[in-house]
Amino acid sequence: MRILILKVQTIGDTLLITPLIKNLFHYFKQPKIDVVVNQGTSDMLTFNPNVNKIIVYTRETFRNTTKLQRIRGEYKFIKIIRSKKYDIVIDLDQGDRGAAIAMMSGAKIKIGSKSIKSKLVKNTYTHFLPERLKRHTVEINLDPLRILNIPIKSKKVEIYWSKKDEQIIDGRLSTVNRFVHMHPFSKGWFRELDSQTIAKIIDYCEQELNVKVAITAAPIKRELEKIDEILRLCQSSPINFSGKQNLNLKQTAALNKKAKLFIGVDTSIPHISAANNTPTLVFFGPTAPDTWGPWENDLERANYHRGGGVQINGKHRIISDTKNCMPCNNEGCDNSQVSNCLIGLDINIIQQNIKEMLA
Repeated sequence: MRILILKVQTIGDTLLITPLIKNLFHYFKQPKIDVVVNQGTSDMLTFNPNVNKIIVYTRETFRNTTKLQRIRGEYKFIKIIRSKKYDIVIDLDQGDRGAAIAMMSGAKIKIGSKSIKSKLVKNTYTHFLPERLKRHTVEINLDPLRILNIPIKSKKVEIYWSKKDEQIIDGRLSTVNRFVHMHPFSKGWFRELDSQTIAKIIDYCEQELNVKVAITAAPIKRELEKIDEILRLCQSSPINFSGKQNLNLKQTAALNKKAKLFIGVDTSIPHISAANNTPTLVFFGPTAPDTWGPWENDLERANYHRGGGVQINGKHRIISDTKNCMPCNNEGCDNSQVSNCLIGLDINIIQQNIKEMLA
């Protein structure tokens, strides 16, 4: 049995398909499961024993070429897909490109969304996915199993890394026994807290609770500049894993596994943390916590809602405001890249939840 899964999205999206992959792997006899992912997201699936091959779709590369080069590149990609002779193609995205890949794959069973707009490919699928509704992404990703009447044996999200990554982290943490992992950044910076609040959280952990903080960031200018600003506002000295000390995604996952608590915003790292079963505290603003909150592997569920406040799901928690406009899915208030619902969070509530979770 040869299966192809299409998930050409973000890092977190890619990680959250691992329960689907595992269930497919254990249901069929020795299946070959390949996954098409976006450039920069394959670390979420490497070393996964249930994945046969990761195929990177270089969407950005195609976008920056001439029309003729793009056609040639797409043709070459489709030719590779057809040569694999897949039995099942599962398109977890909702775009025309995924539908076109599924259509030209030659697979007998093709599963995908009803929301395809292009008349050329809208009738591609043999089976249609149900409406996503207000459900967690892990549950949405398991819908292909329900369609095929495949029993769901596990809903655990899993991530893997190498021994070398582990050794690098052990070396960096040789003098630290107990620490909080903090990643206060997101690709969409309208999801972030202000630097002053982040500095207060760090100082509270280090000075009041006597727990070291290890802060991570992506190696991009904006995040590195904000790290510098946060550190200037801090009265304590957190461990700074950015700049010259920067960690890749696998090393960040290995670091997180050793933490007593993770604190961050709605991005990929909280999903990595939840996959590690590390207690995870996430601040939500414009985005939907019922869809993207940290998944609880031990309970195999997420029971968040959109009403705001403090919500507890097993060992994980989210904190959000209670404004009527949430979640708006805008890029900040009036698309300003600043979300008042995150800037105005009560530091006392944040500190109390950190104290409880560390206890």
